[in-house]
Amino acid sequence: MNSPTRLLGLLKISWVMGLAGGSPWGWAEPDEALLGKQAGYPIGPRWSAMENRVGAWSALDKVPGVWGEFVPRGDTVSPLPKAVNPPAIQYRYRNLGYSMDEYLERRRITGLLILKDGEIVTERYRYGRSEHARFLSFSMAKSVTSLLIGVALEKGLILSLDDPAGHYAKDLAGSAYGATPIRHLLRMSSGIRFSERYDGQDDVSKLSYSFATGSPSVVSVLRSFSDRHSPSGEKFVYASAETEVLGRVLTGATGRSLAELTTEWLWKPLGAEADAFWCQGRDRQAGAYFCFNATLRDWGRLGLLLANDGKAGGQQLISAEYLREATDIARQPAAMAPYKATPYFGYGYQFWLHPLKERSFAFQGVHGQSVFVQPATGIVMVQTAVYAQASGAQDPEPYAERAAVWLGVLQSLGGRTERY
Repeated sequence: MNSPTRLLGLLKISWVMGLAGGSPWGWAEPDEALLGKQAGYPIGPRWSAMENRVGAWSALDKVPGVWGEFVPRGDTVSPLPKAVNPPAIQYRYRNLGYSMDEYLERRRITGLLILKDGEIVTERYRYGRSEHARFLSFSMAKSVTSLLIGVALEKGLILSLDDPAGHYAKDLAGSAYGATPIRHLLRMSSGIRFSERYDGQDDVSKLSYSFATGSPSVVSVLRSFSDRHSPSGEKFVYASAETEVLGRVLTGATGRSLAELTTEWLWKPLGAEADAFWCQGRDRQAGAYFCFNATLRDWGRLGLLLANDGKAGGQQLISAEYLREATDIARQPAAMAPYKATPYFGYGYQFWLHPLKERSFAFQGVHGQSVFVQPATGIVMVQTAVYAQASGAQDPEPYAERAAVWLGVLQSLGGRTERY
């Protein structure tokens, strides 16, 4: 029997959907008209426009004017079997209980995948998307870049994380970023002033404009940032420029593109089922800070790779020691801990660290993209989305509810939720 709280939640959903012209038995997807449903969710011409977000953010390789390089899958696909009789997932948000179906009706989610011990518990696509869609990472790409750094370190192509970036990224030698140790860039603690407010007037907008147009060049923009607000290594301040520098460290250290490295070191050996795509700037350098694209299941396989401490198909693809350094709160300086780096998350090597006693971490991108992982319990949650606002600073509600969903997933599937 439904509890009064449960019934209240259902009535609230029904009322909201009634205003939208739907019903609880035949709900419309949130803001589907605004997001371009009538036009078939087009991909352009402006891929960031509201009416193009669903289409373009799941097929960026098809958007006119976008350059890039594919990341081919291998001959063997690692299985993701469906769980038999998985438990229903429930969560609580603002003192009301909800199901996953209700979550999807409340928020602009394009894809949702939940894995437990390598099996699919939930897989859902919305707004006409399917398992063939390649979803744009935004800043989830930062975590992919970190994984490549870990492999390059293990192979001796990067000698030490304490080497200055300019030792490998020769175009940045003599600049503030070039003088910054790779380890500090991984933790976004260079101390170099860089603004990231997503208002079109900040430094990340300047960086992205140079990436898209080549005028001025990305290298010249990166070299222009020279003022430090703090000594290097002492303070976390989120800055996409630091990951872009790491991408150039990788290409300088290896002489190969990020797509080539991702193909050989990650995509083929982990058993991806579809080609991925790195989009590139006008200098043919991949956008290490925002521009990786993959199917929902392959994002899940990346999360599963980390849940298995870097192993896939019987191979150790990424050093387990590096992953611990990247994702364990206990391995970070005090300034990187949850509640100190940010009011909620801690920060590792391009991974967000959940404030839980059990090691739990995330790839995260603007507008709701995320891969959450709790290795000890084998739980992975992937979400792709088209939230209206880029960050929780602009609109905290969808991000707060996503955090509640993650806790609900952990509670429903035997995860650990004791606070840090």
